[in-house]
Amino acid sequence: MKHLNYLQTRPSSRYDENDPEQEGNKNTKFADLIIDGRSLYQMLKKYDMVPSLGWGSEEHQKQMIDYFLLNQMHTYLFYRYPILVCPWCGDEECGFISVFIERGEEQVIWRDFKLEPNNKSINIGPFYFNWEDYKSAIINTYGTAGIQ
Repeated sequence: MKHLNYLQTRPSSRYDENDPEQEGNKNTKFADLIIDGRSLYQMLKKYDMVPSLGWGSEEHQKQMIDYFLLNQMHTYLFYRYPILVCPWCGDEECGFISVFIERGEEQVIWRDFKLEPNNKSINIGPFYFNWEDYKSAIINTYGTAGIQ
C-alpha cells in the first residue's frame, strides 16, 4: 500500500502583507492546498500561478469542486484538471498547471503534474489521499476568498 498523504486547505494570498512585489499586482486570495503540512502554492511558486480553488464566481468555484471530486470531466483535458492558474483572471488560456486525478475505491491519486499549454512535466508527486478526507478538504474550499 502506498503512503497516504494528508490534504488540508487554508486561506492564503499571493503576497504577504509587507511584500514589495504586490505593488501594482493583483494580490489574489485563494484556498491553498496543504499536503502533509507543505503548501502546494509555495512548492510551485516559481511558476507565478495560484491554486484554482476557493476564489472566483460562485459558478466557477462549484465547477472546480466538481472537477476535483471527479463529478465532472474537464471539457478538453478529460482526467486532467487545472490545479494552479493565472493569478489575475484564472483563465486557462493564460497558462496553467494541470494534474491527472484518479480515484480508487478509498483513495484519490494526484500525479503527472504538467505546465500547460507546453505539456512540460513538473517533478512533483504523486500524492495519495484518503477519499473521505480529500472530499471534505475540497468541499471546504468553497468561498474561501469570498464570491467575486
